[in-house]
Amino acid sequence: MTTTVAESPAAALLSAAAVRARCGNVAAAVAAGHSPHLRVDRSRLPAVAERVAAVTRERYPDLAIPYHSRWRHFEAGGIDRGAELERALSGRSTAERARARIDLAVVSVLLDAGAGATWRYEEAATGARFARSEGLGVASLRAFMQGAFSATPGDPLRADARALASIDAGRLAALLQASSGNPLVGLEGRAALLRRLADALARESWVFGAQARPGALYDTLTAHGTHATVAASALLQALLDGLGPIWPNGSALAGVALGDTWRHPHAGGEGVTAGWVPFHKLSQWLAYSLFEPFEWAGVAVTGRDDLTALPEYRNGGLLLDTGVLALRGAGDARAAHAIGSELVVEWRAATVTLIDEVAVAVRALLGRPDLPLACVLEGGTWAAGRELAAELRGGDPPLAIASDGTVF
Repeated sequence: MTTTVAESPAAALLSAAAVRARCGNVAAAVAAGHSPHLRVDRSRLPAVAERVAAVTRERYPDLAIPYHSRWRHFEAGGIDRGAELERALSGRSTAERARARIDLAVVSVLLDAGAGATWRYEEAATGARFARSEGLGVASLRAFMQGAFSATPGDPLRADARALASIDAGRLAALLQASSGNPLVGLEGRAALLRRLADALARESWVFGAQARPGALYDTLTAHGTHATVAASALLQALLDGLGPIWPNGSALAGVALGDTWRHPHAGGEGVTAGWVPFHKLSQWLAYSLFEPFEWAGVAVTGRDDLTALPEYRNGGLLLDTGVLALRGAGDARAAHAIGSELVVEWRAATVTLIDEVAVAVRALLGRPDLPLACVLEGGTWAAGRELAAELRGGDPPLAIASDGTVF
């Protein structure tokens, strides 16, 4: 990089606060009728909140709702694979267990983009077959447990730069059981993303330490275990600063990669950042997925609701399938859209803003005014979006995205 992140004008786009603000600008333009792509009907939001609350009660009758995180996918089929990992980590220090959990979560989340409708993973230990995010979660956990991401002799339960740098599409296909008869969307893109992760781990030693592993985030953010709290915004900031160069879309300001950030005429802003809308979907999903590893290590995560709803096809699909958002173009539901297209940027921006509004109503319906947004998503909006997609289209989202496996 030609300058530090903090010194760059890009810093104005690298935060959850920027996501919420710029998405709000775009959502306001859509609501005002300035979009040729979407219209919004907020009168349907109460019914959406009722549905989300009902789904939440069905899934979590005691309202003990966990975070929306990668750890839920490790529980696919009702199997507590996290407990299996804990048994494998027994005898290690609190810090080392935290590093291993973070290693797993980072690699697994980076593999968690849309898998496509036909891909399946068969778990050898159970014989169960899983699709989509659950399949990718179980597959990546099994690969981690086998030492697929470790180049450290005698220590399979870690991920480090040397091992990740050697992963190509063929190796990843073997780990994920992908083949011509079991195709996985974006396989090349996922493998390349892991190699870029390796580069970032080795280069950004101020975040990832001399061992060049994701788990060093524990040491960086807790001052080697001496701090008892970490702010969610600081966690996301470390991810955006440390992992920014791994994202492939090429957008940058003053040499600083912008990641999941796209142009839109109603984005607002000033100076060189005007017209850009940040989403940081995978980075925020990763931050949510790291809440638990820090908390399990005795580190409280503060300001959890500073992060936003994840702008992806389950939360966004919920809004389209319930009519809160409607497509203006007759052919838009049938076409495949580029990630950076004006329509997709609007859809994602409106999702961030409108899910915030849904969350307020859901908390009231559940009698849980302090329920974190991460729990509303889990309860929740993501599950309701997936349920509707299954009812209406067999699970496919209402809007088709031309994905390379690194954003959606």
